[in-house]
Amino acid sequence: MTWTVDNRKNLMLFSGRAHPELADTVASELGIKVTPQVARNFANGEIFVRFEESVRGSDAFVLQSCPAQLNEWVMEALIMIDALKRGSAKRISVILPFYPYARQDKKHRGREPISARLIADLMKTAGADRIITVDLHTDQIQGFFDGPVDHMHAQGQLAEYVREQYGTDNICVVSPDSGRVRVAEKWADALNGAPLAFIHKTRDPLVPNQVKSNRVVGEVEGRTCVLIDDMIDTGGTIAGAVKVLKDAGAGDVIIATTHGVFSDPAAERLANCGAKEVIATDTLPIPPEKRFANLTVLSIAPLLAQTIREVFENGSVTSLFNGSA
Repeated sequence: MTWTVDNRKNLMLFSGRAHPELADTVASELGIKVTPQVARNFANGEIFVRFEESVRGSDAFVLQSCPAQLNEWVMEALIMIDALKRGSAKRISVILPFYPYARQDKKHRGREPISARLIADLMKTAGADRIITVDLHTDQIQGFFDGPVDHMHAQGQLAEYVREQYGTDNICVVSPDSGRVRVAEKWADALNGAPLAFIHKTRDPLVPNQVKSNRVVGEVEGRTCVLIDDMIDTGGTIAGAVKVLKDAGAGDVIIATTHGVFSDPAAERLANCGAKEVIATDTLPIPPEKRFANLTVLSIAPLLAQTIREVFENGSVTSLFNGSA
């Protein structure tokens, strides 16, 4: 008897329920379909997932964004990974465009958790072989996962949009605090060596989501300022920074962020803070009630699709960033 074995790799994309629109766009970029599944909640909140096609031997990619209610979507991702592992998927890559609990990456005081590490441990234990994410709050979170981590950057898309819309002649890149100056330097390089500035601020470690912005360090008078950050949650920090820049004589202020968390009252704050435009990506869903007139949302799907393609074909993810990722 002769056995014929099909050894071709099989790429399969799976989507959690948090942001199906993003998964559909990624699938369209790849020329495939999101694998159909049944997903529902029991009356007590338990999550059930079953895939409607065989996953045996597949190269599986699970895409799950984590907006509010974040804990539900983390749990759903873990259950999806477990279902794939028990269904004999060959390799499981988890795509977390917005890494949950990324702000809890170290202990500020005693008896605090390092929750970003816990998320990595949970993903590994569930059966994830690889994590793909976009613009981590801090780069060292990559080391929390015992396996490959592809840390993608939205800066290229955001900076290109700024270049096209505002040019680079009178641009100043502004970091909202001293901790993001390294990121601001990369932005400055992308905008033809634009000058840098940063906001000196203080934060009360006992009170979350409240920051007092103090003063600008750098020359911003008369310049179009690009105020950058990895995420905007309630918008208090960024709105305060815009006011400080305006008080220092800045011209137009453009806010650029990867993750538009936009917890209340962020939409109101950003709409009324004096910024000319707020640019974000769709790593998280931004529903109509969180949108406002001066908001521009760029799609992260092409970057995620390119990353999936390189991982599936054993290519170079670093090549997507000219070797600097």
